[in-house]
Amino acid sequence: MEASMATGPAANPPANSEGILIGDKVYSEVFLTIDNSLIPEEKLSPTPSMQDGLDLYVETDLRILGCELIQAAGILLRLPQVAMATGQVLFHRFFYSKSFVKHSFEIVAMACMNLASKIEEAPRRIRDVINVFHHLRQLRGKRSPSPLILDQNYINTKNQVIKAERRVLKELGFCVHVKHPHKIIVMYLQVLECEKNQTLVQTAWNYMNDSLRTNVFVRFEAETIACACIYLAARVLQISLPSRPMWYQLFGATEEEIKDICTTTLKLYTRKKAKL
Repeated sequence: MEASMATGPAANPPANSEGILIGDKVYSEVFLTIDNSLIPEEKLSPTPSMQDGLDLYVETDLRILGCELIQAAGILLRLPQVAMATGQVLFHRFFYSKSFVKHSFEIVAMACMNLASKIEEAPRRIRDVINVFHHLRQLRGKRSPSPLILDQNYINTKNQVIKAERRVLKELGFCVHVKHPHKIIVMYLQVLECEKNQTLVQTAWNYMNDSLRTNVFVRFEAETIACACIYLAARVLQISLPSRPMWYQLFGATEEEIKDICTTTLKLYTRKKAKL
């Protein structure tokens, strides 16, 4: 999340404005906001990783793997889904600011998981976070699970995660609020009088949780993502929704945005699973 801070000399400040006089200039209008969490189009490509020579396909694989790790770790840590979602969004935001070439995606994933658990008021000990990632690494390597040894290697990892967490906070300007579409989906379905269809609600949520592995959460507002997930769920379940005018226009979404989010999400299901 980026904080917008506009501060500068007010050449012709309004008569009733309250500014700070520094020298012969009046400085005013310090503006901090967490509303604008979307990444500008120009920063989406080329990414810092692409500038360091990393192929976009490989970068996308790393994003998906990092988010899958956060999701799997969150389940083992018994975190609420909202904390896992926050961790994944922070992971995406960070790697639009920094490169996969220069930062370990696994260490950053641990840091985002640890940070998200605190943001969503379900904190976990850093030792537990490292332990869960250690366990997942063993499962990936098809090795028999063994306990984490608290040796120098563990201490080094712990220090790396702590530093990475600080780096994430710094890069995101300490603005780490994430707006999630879970409740928005339910609210929109209530307006459409479909909230009692639990299959529709659950399918829309499933698409939303899957879309966390893509970059849609840094490109579109939560309300637009909610519309796209309902649209996808309704199409799959063959449920008709109002079309004159299109129902999603009521919630401020456009056909172009809906198609973009749907296509990006559906591409996940046809993509070859990456080998870490």
